[in-house]
Amino acid sequence: MTLYHGSNVIVQEPKVLTNGYYKDFGYGFYCTNLEKQAVRWALTKRKGHVVNVYEYEKQENLNICEFAEMTEEWLDFVVDCRRGIEHNYDIVEGPMADDTIWDYIEDFVRGNISREAFWALVKFKYPTHQIVFCTEKSLVSLKFERSYAL
Repeated sequence: MTLYHGSNVIVQEPKVLTNGYYKDFGYGFYCTNLEKQAVRWALTKRKGHVVNVYEYEKQENLNICEFAEMTEEWLDFVVDCRRGIEHNYDIVEGPMADDTIWDYIEDFVRGNISREAFWALVKFKYPTHQIVFCTEKSLVSLKFERSYAL
């Protein structure tokens, strides 16, 4: 599978990042199988806009969590990760809570909207995808192919 990583630099040797803000699936190296989404990520950077391209081969010996779609389990997992609660997966893959969806998650966490209202609000959003490599051993399954500047 081809994966993309939007950045402001060429990333030939990805590393698991464990600093900054909590993200949907916790700390790690984030990629997507949607090139358009990686371009959006790259364009959010202040200086330099680079899309890195990788080949990914799934390793069965890794502890992988996959969410095929936004579900109750996905929502609870994202809320926990955004709160800083750690998990033990090597790789987590599934839909992304973009800024709009994250606002709805925040409203849900604060009790401003119900679960039912959350699902109604996110029902018609465009498709998203992310895969995060959470451990150093998971990065072995990711091979740098090329990069290009925007």
